[in-house]
Amino acid sequence: MATAFFDRLADRIATIDSVVSVGLDTDPKRIPEHLEDKDLPQWAFNRRIIDATHEHAACYKPNAAFYESADGWRALRETVAYAHGKDVPVLLDAKRADIGNTTRQYAQILEEVDAITVNPYMGRDSLQPFLDRADKGVFVLCRTSNPGREDFQDLELDSGERLYERVAALAELWNAHNNVGLVVGATGPEELNSIREAVPSLPFLVPGVGAQGGDAEAAVEHGLTADGVGLVNSSRGIIYAGENQGEAFAAAAGQSARKLKRRLNQYRES
Repeated sequence: MATAFFDRLADRIATIDSVVSVGLDTDPKRIPEHLEDKDLPQWAFNRRIIDATHEHAACYKPNAAFYESADGWRALRETVAYAHGKDVPVLLDAKRADIGNTTRQYAQILEEVDAITVNPYMGRDSLQPFLDRADKGVFVLCRTSNPGREDFQDLELDSGERLYERVAALAELWNAHNNVGLVVGATGPEELNSIREAVPSLPFLVPGVGAQGGDAEAAVEHGLTADGVGLVNSSRGIIYAGENQGEAFAAAAGQSARKLKRRLNQYRES
C-alpha cells in the first residue's frame, strides 16, 4: 500500500529540516529573457528554480492557473517529474471541486501529483473523489490570505460560529483517511490560532508569508501540528527574488528559500 502523503511529508521535513513550500506560480511574462527562446520556457525556468531550492523545499506548490495551456500542461508534467526526481513532493494548487462526473475527472490529476487544494463551497460530495484517495493530501480552503476573504469566510452562522470555523470542523469530520489538511493564511494570525485550537490534528498549508507580508512566527506556531507537520508557502518572494538579475535569478531564489527556511526554523526551535 502506498505511503500516506502526510507521512511522506513528515519524512521530508525531518530530512531537510524545513517546512518551506516553494510556490511555482511561473508567469510566462516574468521569465528571464535568456530562457524565452527555450522549448517550454516555463519548464526551463522551473528546472533552474528546483535545482537552486530543492535542499530547502519540503514541497513544491505549482498553481494550476499558470499552466492552463497546451505548453503549460507539458511544462507542469516535466516540473512534477523533476521535483519527484529530487525526492520533493508536489502539491497542486488547483482549488478544485464540482459535482458528479466532473469532480471525478478533476481528481484524476492525483495520479500525477501528491496533494491538491480543494474548495469546500459545494459540500462533501464535491470533494469525495479527492478524500477517497487515502495516499494523497487534500488541503481544504478554510481561511485564505486575500483581503476579500471577509466577504464570505467571516459570515456568522445561526450556530454563532463563523463560516471558516464550520469549514474547519467539517474538514476534521471528513478526515477518515488522515489525508486532510487546511489552507489557512498567515495574514490572519488570530484566526490561525483559533483554527489550530479547534482542529489540533490537521496539518495546515499557510500561504502569505512572502510577498503578502504574513506573520511568519504565527505561521509556524499555529500552522504546524504538535509533531511538526505542515507547510509555510512563499511563491513570488522566492521564485522572483532574482527578477531582473539575468542568469543569476536561480541563485537568488535559492538564497531566498534558504533565508525563509532559517527564519521559520527560529520559531520551530524556540
